[in-house]
Amino acid sequence: MSKTIKPYKNSNATKKKQVANMFDNISENYDGLNRVITFGIDVKWRKKVVEIIKNTNPSKILDIATGTGDLAIMESNAIPNAKITGLDISAGMLEVGKEKIKNLNLSDKIEMVLGDSENIPFEDNFFDAITVSYGVRNFENLDKGLQEINRVLKPNGTFVILETSVPTKFPFKQGYQFHSKIILPLVGKLFSKDKIAYSYLSESANSFPYGAAFNAILKKNGFKNIKDIPVTFGVSTIYKATK
Repeated sequence: MSKTIKPYKNSNATKKKQVANMFDNISENYDGLNRVITFGIDVKWRKKVVEIIKNTNPSKILDIATGTGDLAIMESNAIPNAKITGLDISAGMLEVGKEKIKNLNLSDKIEMVLGDSENIPFEDNFFDAITVSYGVRNFENLDKGLQEINRVLKPNGTFVILETSVPTKFPFKQGYQFHSKIILPLVGKLFSKDKIAYSYLSESANSFPYGAAFNAILKKNGFKNIKDIPVTFGVSTIYKATK
């Protein structure tokens, strides 16, 4: 990105602290608003991520920026013998996730850990697969975060990212711009107690590198066999890579 985009422009706190605070603020209604804003299509995209991971038959999976654990739960259901670790810097999001996991009787299969993607609390070459769903654009230092992911991923392990991208073809490009710049912030202002959060999520989505540009970033940070898979006319993109 050409500039560092933070949630709260009037704050001197680091992006990392601001992002953690923002997600703490919106954790209680994040799941519901997310379904409304994406029309529920994000569930379909996550299923594609899970299928990619499932085909590698991993025994240990790390889900970074796990939030309330949606992807971690889907991974556990699809790969019941795997041990899933969900990592997030927002204690508020993790608390919501822990309650969901407890209610689903998955506490013995999914561990939720408060931690930083740029300082992952696990040893080298530890995980068979790592996923990040709508989290990499919130990293304070993207290169450092990706290098840490590379460090804890086993050689030839699978890394899958689901992240926002910008459609390039008419009319999807225009529709996406209207939705992200008008609808998304408006829904956030109406229904979230943090009026700034959804404006930040929109701005960061529109400015984050995607497609070939993000492939190059992954390659620079030690990944290979990189493939990008646009979904729903390019509204989001799934990236698959190996160490």
